[in-house]
Amino acid sequence: MAKSSGLGDAFYVGGYDLSGDTSALSKIGGSLGVLDVTAINKSAFERLGGVRDGGIDWTSYFNPTGAHPVLSALPTADIIATYANGTALGNPAACIVAKQVNYDGTRGQDGSLTFGVQATANAYGLEWGVQLTAGLRTDTAATNGTGVDQAASTSFGWQAYLQVTAFTGTSVTVKIQDSADNSSWADLSGAGFTAATGITSQRLQAASGTATVRRYVRAVTTGTFNPATFSVVFVKNLTTVTF
Repeated sequence: MAKSSGLGDAFYVGGYDLSGDTSALSKIGGSLGVLDVTAINKSAFERLGGVRDGGIDWTSYFNPTGAHPVLSALPTADIIATYANGTALGNPAACIVAKQVNYDGTRGQDGSLTFGVQATANAYGLEWGVQLTAGLRTDTAATNGTGVDQAASTSFGWQAYLQVTAFTGTSVTVKIQDSADNSSWADLSGAGFTAATGITSQRLQAASGTATVRRYVRAVTTGTFNPATFSVVFVKNLTTVTF
C-alpha cells in the first residue's frame, strides 16, 4: 500500500457520525507501559511490558444539532470512538473504549467556536484494525459483505468494533465471517454483535487468545430492517494479547 494522507477520513463516536463536525484529531495514540526489573547485578535496564493505554484527542466545531448534544452530555459510562483513515474497504482504522473526560469550548476573537475533547482509554487501550465496511455501509436487507484479505491465517485471537449510525426496522444483527479461500465462509466464533435496534456502538473480542482467524474476513447482516447504516472494524492480533 502506498503512502497516503489524512484526507477523506471519518470519525464516529457512540454510534454518531461526527466526521463533518470534527476539525482535527490532535492525538490518536496507543502506548505500552514498562516495568523496571533491573537487578543490582546488571549494567543496563531490564524491562517487562506493562499495561496498555491510549487516547484520542480532537477538536469539534459547535453544531447544536450535531456534535454538541452528543459531546456535551459528558457521559460517565464508556464511549466507543472509531477513527477511519479514509473510507475504503480494508483501510486502517483506530478504535478505543474510553472515558470522555472533557468538553472545553474556545471562542476565538475571529468569532470561531470550537471545543477540545479528550477520550482516555478504559481497559483495552487503543486498537488498530481494518475496515470491513467502506466507511459507513448502508444495507436495506440481509447482506453479505465483500471479503478483506488479511494475508494469512493467525491464531492469536481478535477484536471487533461496531458503530450503528442510523436504523429503521425491528433489529439488525451484524456478524463477522472468515474464510480460507474467499469463497467458503463460516461465522467466526463469538463474532456476532448484539442485535441493534437503534443508534449504538459495541466491542467484541475472541473468547481465547489463541482463537484462529482465517485469511479472509467479511461483515454480514441479518434481521428485519430498511435501512441500517453502520461501520465495522476488525482487529486481527499478530501476537499474543492479554486484556
